Amino acid sequence: MTVSNFMRPGKVLAACALAATLLLSAGCAVTPRLEPPQLSVVGVEIVRGDLFEQRFKARMRVQNPNDRSIAVRGVSYTLQIGGEELGRGLSGSSFTVPASGEAEFDMLVTANLAGTVMRLLERARSDGLPDSLSYRLRGEVKLAEGLVRTIPFDEKGSVRLR
Repeated sequence: MTVSNFMRPGKVLAACALAATLLLSAGCAVTPRLEPPQLSVVGVEIVRGDLFEQRFKARMRVQNPNDRSIAVRGVSYTLQIGGEELGRGLSGSSFTVPASGEAEFDMLVTANLAGTVMRLLERARSDGLPDSLSYRLRGEVKLAEGLVRTIPFDEKGSVRLR
């Protein structure tokens, strides 16, 4: 085989595609899947607010179930109570969560408590007072490095009222 026959554009393209596939396959094999972190609220402080919008500073704890540390660039989330959006949070601060460890950070939360409570009360009038309210906390952890740049999370549960 001569060099000119080997370097035909179709063969070069096929060789590049094969090399890219092998590299991506190797990369996927060594990059472990990251498990979503668990978030919990440590404390809440009112920053300012009125009837229609409240701003809080929430101290959050993030637990890393993975066997490697996670360099976090930020966290964003939405909190729903009883199917109604209660608030949104955002943290722009960077921090590192150690492998199988935890870290705390501050997050700004914007909420509309009055609007959410009014919608829940209207539903309670028509459906009756529920025994519990469901909640859903979902969002994503934005990573500072690595091939995977976000880890989504979606926590669900309920709070007993009676």
